Amino acid sequence: MDFRLNEQQREFQQTARQFARAVLVDVAKECERTNAPVPDDVRRQMGDLGFLGINIPEKYGGLGAGKVDALIVLEELAKVSPAAAFPVFEANCGPAQTLLYHGPEKMKAQVLPRVCSGEMMVSVAMSEPDVGTAMTDLTTRAEIRNDRIVINGVKRWCSGAGHARGYVLYCRLSDQPGAAGVGAVYLEKDRPGLSFGKPEVFMGVRGFHNAEIYLDNVEIPLENIVVPAGGVRDLMRSFNMERLGNATCALGIAAGALEVALDYTQNRIQFGKPIVDFQAVQLRLADMKVDVEAMRLLIHRAAQAAEDGLPSLMDTSIAKSFANEAVRRVVAHGIQVMGANGYNAEYPMEQKVRDSWVWGIGGGHIDLQKVNITSEMVGRRFSQR
Repeated sequence: MDFRLNEQQREFQQTARQFARAVLVDVAKECERTNAPVPDDVRRQMGDLGFLGINIPEKYGGLGAGKVDALIVLEELAKVSPAAAFPVFEANCGPAQTLLYHGPEKMKAQVLPRVCSGEMMVSVAMSEPDVGTAMTDLTTRAEIRNDRIVINGVKRWCSGAGHARGYVLYCRLSDQPGAAGVGAVYLEKDRPGLSFGKPEVFMGVRGFHNAEIYLDNVEIPLENIVVPAGGVRDLMRSFNMERLGNATCALGIAAGALEVALDYTQNRIQFGKPIVDFQAVQLRLADMKVDVEAMRLLIHRAAQAAEDGLPSLMDTSIAKSFANEAVRRVVAHGIQVMGANGYNAEYPMEQKVRDSWVWGIGGGHIDLQKVNITSEMVGRRFSQR
C-alpha cells in the first residue's frame, strides 16, 4: 500500500496544473459570465495534451493510463472550475466510459478516437421530467422496427445538451416493465427529429450547458444499441466511474477553496498581523485540510481498487457521499475566514460556494449513496416503493 504518486502521475499533475492556470482561468471566467460551454479549440487543446483519453486504451486513441491518473488531472482542472473541466470529466469518467466498457467494438472504434482527440464530446441523457433517481421508470421509448430504432420522448438535466456531438441515451427498449425493459442507445445530434430546449441557468457550474432533449421519431441504426433491454445493471456499473468523477470535481472545488483561503489568510492583516495567526482561523483551515485529504484518499482508494475493471458500488458511494458533504463544509469554512470578501463576487470563494452544492444532487444524491452503502452492507436492495 503506497499512497505516493508515481512519476507518471506527478507528470500528469504538473502538466494539468500548468494548463489549468495558464489557459482555464480565463475560460472559466467566460463560462461563468455567459453560461457557454468550453470552446471547441480549448477542448482540442485538452485532446492534444492527452487529457481526454487518459484511461482509454491506446488502440482507441487514448493514453492507456490508470483511473487514478485520470482523476488526478480532473482534480487539477476542477480546482480552477468544474465547468471548465467538464470535457475531461465526460471522457474519463462519464458516458465515454460506458461506451468503452459496454459498447460494441465498431462503435468504440468510431467514437472514442474522436473523443480522445477533442473533435467531439459525448454526454449522457438519463433523467426525464418525471424521472430522476428512479431509472427503472423511464418512459422515453426506443422501438425496434426491423433494422432501425425509432426513439420518442423527452430527456431532462442533460449536461452538454446541444453542445455535445454524441449522446448515450438511457431509454425503454422493450415492453417489459421496470428494469427489464431499460437499456441504452447511442446517437449523434444531427439526427432528424432531435432538438434541444433552452439552456438551464443554475446557481453554479455555469458552462455545463444543461438542457432538455426532445426526440420525435428519431431514427438510428440497430447497431447503435449500447446496452440491450434489461442491461440496467451494466449501465449502473459503468455509472460508478461517473460517481468518482463527481466526487473528484467536489474535491477539486474543495482543494481550490483551501488554496484561496490559505493565501488570503496569510495576506489579510487585522490587529496588526495576518489573520492566519488567530487560532479560530487556524482551526477552520485545519478542518478544511482534513476534509480535502480524506476526500482524496477515499476517491483514489475506490479508483485504485478497480484498475482492472469498474469501481464497486460500495467504494464509489462512500467516496461520493463523503465528498459531496465535505465540499460544502470546506467552502463554508473558506467563506467564513474571508468574511465579507468571501461573499464578494470579486473573490473566487463566492463562486466556489455556488459550484459546490450541485455534486450532492446530481449523479445520485447524497441520501441515495447512503442507501447504497447500507444495501451493500446487508446484502440486499431496499425497495423505495
